[in-house]
Amino acid sequence: MTVHLAAAAVVLTGASGVPGVLLQRRPRAAQRLSCAVLWLGAALGIAGAAATLAGAPAAALTRNWGVPGGSLALRLDALAALFLVPILAVPALGAVYGLAYWPQARLGSRAARLQLAYGLATSGMALVVLAANALLFLTAWEVMAVAGFLLVLTEHEKPDAQRAAFVYLGAAHVGTFALFAFFSIAAVETGSFDFARWHGLGVAGPLGGWCFALLLVGFGTKAGLLPLHFWLPPAHAAAPSHVSAVMSGVLLKTGIYGLLRFTGVFAAPPPGWGAALLVLGALSGVLGVAFALGQHDLKRLLAWHSVENIGIIAMGAGLALLGRARGDTGLLVLGFAGAGLHVVNHALFKSLLFLGAGCVQHACGTRDLDRLGGLARAMPLTSALFLVGAAAICGLPPLNGFASEWLVGLGALAALGRPGGDLVAFAAVALPTLALIGGLASACFVKVHGAAFLGTARTAEASRAHEAPRAMLAPMAALAAGCAAIGIFPGLWLGPLVRAAAEWSGTEEKVLAAAAAPAVTGAARVSAIAAVLVLAAGALALARGALRGPSARAETWGCGFAAPTARMQYTASSLAELLVRRLGPLGPRASLQSPRGPFPRAAAFESHLPDPVLDRLLLPATRAAGRVAALLRPLLFRPLIHLHVAFLLATLLVVLAWRFLG
Repeated sequence: MTVHLAAAAVVLTGASGVPGVLLQRRPRAAQRLSCAVLWLGAALGIAGAAATLAGAPAAALTRNWGVPGGSLALRLDALAALFLVPILAVPALGAVYGLAYWPQARLGSRAARLQLAYGLATSGMALVVLAANALLFLTAWEVMAVAGFLLVLTEHEKPDAQRAAFVYLGAAHVGTFALFAFFSIAAVETGSFDFARWHGLGVAGPLGGWCFALLLVGFGTKAGLLPLHFWLPPAHAAAPSHVSAVMSGVLLKTGIYGLLRFTGVFAAPPPGWGAALLVLGALSGVLGVAFALGQHDLKRLLAWHSVENIGIIAMGAGLALLGRARGDTGLLVLGFAGAGLHVVNHALFKSLLFLGAGCVQHACGTRDLDRLGGLARAMPLTSALFLVGAAAICGLPPLNGFASEWLVGLGALAALGRPGGDLVAFAAVALPTLALIGGLASACFVKVHGAAFLGTARTAEASRAHEAPRAMLAPMAALAAGCAAIGIFPGLWLGPLVRAAAEWSGTEEKVLAAAAAPAVTGAARVSAIAAVLVLAAGALALARGALRGPSARAETWGCGFAAPTARMQYTASSLAELLVRRLGPLGPRASLQSPRGPFPRAAAFESHLPDPVLDRLLLPATRAAGRVAALLRPLLFRPLIHLHVAFLLATLLVVLAWRFLG
């Protein structure tokens, strides 16, 4: 029954955009009906996933398919259910948000197209985690990729959106080609495209290393692991905010799901796999938050924090792989539980932050942090909800980001007491990395919240800000409540996480639960103490405010000057400058127009932090290839038959040499 509910969710979410296309003469009703259909599908799918996570046995559904080697095979187990909950919940909340943020009554066919692609993306993601056949998986993967491309291209008239969409599409298909190769190898080794036949795959010899490399490229590109992240910041910045919430909150997690699902089919993954994933996660976490510090665009900054949090999840998964390779159930369950819980947590707080960024853009017409300021007065609810998401992403108790990072940290700490030098070395990498990520994330969101919501308005756009509509605030409030609930009661997720870990590793649930329970209990205690302290501090602040009465108002950062202005405040750029400089050669590029003469009319300063992979490597290489192609074009297309014959002969000789000499 559970898998039938999940299958219904795939169908309904995929069809949810159809009313918006068919009923364009009644746009308000069409959008509401699309939202209702998506909600119905999400509710059915979450019900099936919740039952599985609560202990219902894994269920399968198989139907014939005319494609050779393919079958319409679905399977809902604990691992799939763990990912299916956020995959369906976040788009459902985003659809409500879109009623006010992207209304069809105002935007017409553009909103209808977005709703159609939005539903297809949701359906594709759900089908990815349910698919039990390689060809069905690749079909769902491609539906998700193409729908994501259309979502990024929503504002197709903007050059930034066009560039971001095609970079995303190119990266997505590079990953797809890697998955084709891996699935082909697995099918040859097992004689089937059904995942149930793949369990127990061997990793002996170089073939196992190639399989892991293909998995890293195929799923690491989708997840946004460094250095395969290059599509992520421009795509998240170009898409509408509720689309960015879905892409960051859940679409990236399909890459994590793929890594977990297909590393789980191997009989005995070597420790090197876990070590590689741990190192890549550490690099993604540190560099992701470091590059976030240097961003001025609020959505691009949040996109870099997605790279950071994917790194934290990868670190947990790496610890779990190390534990599985060593037969260490404690390390396995703590790493897996930390990664799995952070999948859910990141979906909540990152979606909350992207929706908050959408409220800011909706109210001010800009996302540039240096053009904001003082929004807390005009947008108190948005400010408070954004602050909840900011505290959660920094891993501060009593919110949910702390609970999952606590589990990953305890897993790394536990490895220090185990025999085996390799585990000690890589655990030593994980612990300071988590501490550094938390400190830099806190600095970054002090900058964000201070520059955007505190102080006074720096521009006319910020001074005209207004609170967001209720349809935009309600999903944010639901996400904030989820952040608080998981942070204070992380034990509610112990059973689902243990079941998913047992499904992935083949270990008994009782053994894993016994190893994970003390860590989860410790997280709950720390969060409870922190919650009491936060409530006490809030009550004290309210009491002091009531006793002191109204206070005098003054401009921010007067510094003794008699006539201060908003320009005297720290900007987001100046707050982060000292930290961003530490990036060295990867740091920002600046352009300066100095004031000249006794009465200068103009002066300007602008800094930009380019992506080290996209802006410094891939785009220059692409331009160089274009110049070479331009030089070769006259030779290739001149109507001289002997040149064409010469090219064909040279190609044939190269192929023959490679075949017989290689």
